[in-house]
Amino acid sequence: MKIRLGLLYGGKSAEHQVSLRTALAVINALNHEKFQIHPIYITVEGEWIKGPILNGSVENVKALQFSHTESISSAALAPTLFMTTNNESALDVIFPLLHGPNGEDGTVQGLLELLNLPYVGNGVLASSAGMDKVVMKNIFAQAGLPQVKYVWFIRSEWEAQQEEAYVKVEKEIGYPCFVKPANLGSSVGISKCMNREQLTEAFQEAFQFDRKVIIEEGVAAREIELGVLGNDSPECSVAGEIVPKVEFYDYKAKYEDGNTALIIPADIKEEEYKILHDMAIKAFKALDGSGLVRADFFLTKEGNAYINEVNTMPGFTPVSMFPLLWKHSGVDYPDLIERLVNLGMERHDEKQRIRYTF
Repeated sequence: MKIRLGLLYGGKSAEHQVSLRTALAVINALNHEKFQIHPIYITVEGEWIKGPILNGSVENVKALQFSHTESISSAALAPTLFMTTNNESALDVIFPLLHGPNGEDGTVQGLLELLNLPYVGNGVLASSAGMDKVVMKNIFAQAGLPQVKYVWFIRSEWEAQQEEAYVKVEKEIGYPCFVKPANLGSSVGISKCMNREQLTEAFQEAFQFDRKVIIEEGVAAREIELGVLGNDSPECSVAGEIVPKVEFYDYKAKYEDGNTALIIPADIKEEEYKILHDMAIKAFKALDGSGLVRADFFLTKEGNAYINEVNTMPGFTPVSMFPLLWKHSGVDYPDLIERLVNLGMERHDEKQRIRYTF
């Protein structure tokens, strides 16, 4: 019997197009002899559209957007897309290939938990905490993980006291600094600031994408990343390094211009890798992670390591850092997808041991 795999992609998020690229890659890499693929596309307006079962590869992203014709549903009726007319599960496991808010932040994970459906990746807590950079960094601080200095603001307090906000950044963080929306990935809305004028513009830019922004200290360091895979006994990939050819690794450098180099494995010392490995596992467990994360670090020339963030649903095309890290660790892309599906089903089975009566 084939595994009935539901693929969720698109999403009401600024990272919608990134999700489509991920879905296209996963569909074409899946073993169609093992999996029966049920595509479910979420539009940027939040409509849920279920497409026909896929028995082969898909040529392009547009096909993913426009081939869905079986049923159209609002988010409120989304659970019906996972069920048969007899109110039984139509799918064995769900793979949420969603990046950013309304997908990677615990919202969809909560829906799937209520439906008691197995799904790939992190649960509600790890997803929501990992999405919010402020909450994530506070958890890491509690766990004793070294980080660069940071402060944050919500939109209403910034609008009421803009001058005070800028002064606080300059006193506690200084320049250079990075201003980021707290709840977005893929470098959307991020700015590097060297002075007050740039800082003012950066706040305005970041608040277009979220009600909360975080400002982080800029450090002269290499950007090193590790992939983490597993549930209760996670393991790490080799390390990789991002070397931007531009000022910093922004959205265009990642997805449009190709203005970056990925070096795998990274040229770091064995003791440096051990430090990053242990920090990645500690961060994963601090968030109660499951399935996968990509852990991102800063490594200075003095050998000081700082955790920057973890991404609970990292870029997942064959040329994205997370799959490449595992390819260089001996796990090819199709095998990586299967391992993640199995980890999701394993975690679901483990949760069925929980008692809800006494």
